[in-house]
Amino acid sequence: MKSSNGPHRDPANGPGPASGGQEPAAPTSLSLRARLIAVATATAVLAAIAVVYTVGAARRAEPTDGASAFGLDHGRLYFRSTGAGAGRVARLPAPVTPTADARATAAPARPAGPDHRTTGGPACERFHAAAGTGLCLQRRPGIPPRSYAVVLDRRLREKRRIALTGIPNRARVSASGRMLSWTMFATGDSYATTAFSTRTSILDTRTGYLIKNMEEIPLTLDGRRYHSPDVNYWGVTFARDDNRFYATVSTKGKTYLVEGDMRRWAAHTIRENVECPSLSPDNTRLAFKKRVREGATDPWRLYVLDLRSLRERPLAETRNVDDQAAWLDDHTLAYALPGRDGRTSDIWTVPADGRGAPSLRVPDASSPVRVP
Repeated sequence: MKSSNGPHRDPANGPGPASGGQEPAAPTSLSLRARLIAVATATAVLAAIAVVYTVGAARRAEPTDGASAFGLDHGRLYFRSTGAGAGRVARLPAPVTPTADARATAAPARPAGPDHRTTGGPACERFHAAAGTGLCLQRRPGIPPRSYAVVLDRRLREKRRIALTGIPNRARVSASGRMLSWTMFATGDSYATTAFSTRTSILDTRTGYLIKNMEEIPLTLDGRRYHSPDVNYWGVTFARDDNRFYATVSTKGKTYLVEGDMRRWAAHTIRENVECPSLSPDNTRLAFKKRVREGATDPWRLYVLDLRSLRERPLAETRNVDDQAAWLDDHTLAYALPGRDGRTSDIWTVPADGRGAPSLRVPDASSPVRVP
């Protein structure tokens, strides 16, 4: 078939014979060779660029493993670095606890500034760690937002990821690193009001068994088996045996301290008006926040409960602490308060015996935990 534009010519062979039957001129052949060389050169250049880009992309896709050089080392205070830290886990040398007499008379400790912290961990909303195991609660934007509990190893590398529903709120790892617990706000975002609901989970990292919601645990309240649709649990803290635990339960507008048994899968109330308990390293005392006034404005104050005598004492921190305090050792508690000078939050410490005074420990930080 012929084209309306004239006779067909094969572009691979160039123009056909001239009407006079003469051979094509030499310059035309040179032009063809030049074009072929140019095409080949361009192809080689593009191939080289593609190889360089592919190798570079592969290198960028590989994890830099910055966390592998930033692990859970002994004698360090770990925390969530806010502000310039973008919520990433950072660390500082852990403070040395003075003697009781020195604590009573010492001036507040000089805070370690942001320039002294080492940042290199994952981004977390809440963080806790012990014995080579880390727990990072994350929240990712989207519609709806997504949340995760990420289990980390000693180098803060991800080992397991669990999808969650709600807003991350509390995170705890037992002293052995075996038992993990976290609390999410299913509805609401504050314990200061009654319009909230929580979901608390427990993970046994040795067996992999996950309890998605603690509300199913049989509860004994005031000596009687208790049932109510409004029961909420939060703020779990584990004993050294990885079996006994303490937590807060709320129902009918009241909060209680409960003691639980993992093997028996049962819990019973011990005391009223206890929230966010935290068990001391020697397992003899519980730090907690106690409601000292009604309403949503500054309702809580930090206390310590002796588990043998069940006597409690207020701590020297008189400000409103809405946090699950962390024991840096058997003598010192750390917790987050709203920050000053535009900072989101700061970490403070206070003696656990009720003496002394609060000290600003780490500006622009939250979720403190000391790795012994």
